[in-house]
Amino acid sequence: MLTSKDLSFQYPDGERFQFPDLSCGAGETRLLLGKSGSGKTTMLQLLAGLRRPASGDVIINGQSLGALSGTALDEFRGKHIGMIFQTAHFVRALTVAENLRLAQQLSGKAFAASRMYGLLEQLDLQHKANALPGKLSVGQQQRVAIARALINEPAVLFADEPTSALDDENTAQVVSLLTEQAKMVGATLLIVTHDNRLTSLIPQQTRL
Repeated sequence: MLTSKDLSFQYPDGERFQFPDLSCGAGETRLLLGKSGSGKTTMLQLLAGLRRPASGDVIINGQSLGALSGTALDEFRGKHIGMIFQTAHFVRALTVAENLRLAQQLSGKAFAASRMYGLLEQLDLQHKANALPGKLSVGQQQRVAIARALINEPAVLFADEPTSALDDENTAQVVSLLTEQAKMVGATLLIVTHDNRLTSLIPQQTRL
């Protein structure tokens, strides 16, 4: 579960943002919509504990992010938060399986081969486990990014502009894939986007 209250952020000598409160239950999917410059990426970073708010707090699974700092915050994020970025970033010298194993290790969790290979099979990537990321298509890289975000069974899954470069057919497929996978692990899914095509696919929405 994800909640936020009275969140604001002040850039040094720059704009101040005040954000709407959020309350998202386990297994719920929600859109966070906003035009360029509306502060949606900043809000995503606050919700994920990547930035500290000027005021307010974020609570994930009953834990206040404001009460955590340093290593404790990093460990909590690794165990409870999954991130899917617009452009996937992998360790290119490592195979798909090694990248997923690294994500488990960085979270402090023990390596679970069955979990990793099960995810790859669900995402039709089992035959790419030993491939290097650079040898995959853009669509396959995106699915590996989803697997990496899900590998630690997060409480919250954030997706940053996952459909901005996709046509209508692939947009629908990616949204379906994200929502199905999030429900399988009981994760709250928050998609941050300016893509208004998603408003017909996901009814729960917050606008900035």
